[in-house]
Amino acid sequence: MRFDLANVTTETAEPLIPPKPTLNKLRDAAADCRACPLWKVGTQTVFGEGPRTARIMFVGEVPGDYEDRTGKPFVGPAGKLLDRALEEIGLDRTTVYVTNVVKHFKWEPRGKRRLHKKPNAHEIRACRPWLNAEIAVVKPHAIVCLGATAAQALLGPQFRVTQHRGEWIDSPLAPRVMATVHPSSILRAPDDETRERETAAFIEDLRMLTEIANETAPPAEPG
Repeated sequence: MRFDLANVTTETAEPLIPPKPTLNKLRDAAADCRACPLWKVGTQTVFGEGPRTARIMFVGEVPGDYEDRTGKPFVGPAGKLLDRALEEIGLDRTTVYVTNVVKHFKWEPRGKRRLHKKPNAHEIRACRPWLNAEIAVVKPHAIVCLGATAAQALLGPQFRVTQHRGEWIDSPLAPRVMATVHPSSILRAPDDETRERETAAFIEDLRMLTEIANETAPPAEPG
């Protein structure tokens, strides 16, 4: 069963998508997005980052505190763990595209800290056109969903990362689509031993990407 967010009637960012979009045009347009109330709590829009020619796209849930302050995705502790995993399998972070399903930080106060809060279905639907546009422009050969929220947003609400992590999933989004855990879940492990074990499993999930990264792009068709 597929969950087609495009068929759900709600206020979305769709009218903001520029004609003939490029990543720069999308990033500029998204800076003023008011499609859901999260713009009121986030410091700024945190759009995706990476080359238009990236063969691999990573999709997370929402920006975190570090990302909200800097305006860049995956630059906090979870991003550093992703960088470590990519380095371990021989991929350069600068060659991949990283983004989130929702582009504004959703949080709740806990003392002086701002703690991440899971986005709801309306917020995901409202922001989905930005992700659709990113996928359309980049045309990745592989999409990696990081965590349950990203996986269920892209693959349907019945999808379970625990049952299908590290597997290639049939999807029209890209030639290859995979889901695995979000690096932040590894950081929440109760002890160092568990954290190291989960990190190793995460790296093994991503190891399947090296073949795609090293594939030679087919020559352009004439005309």
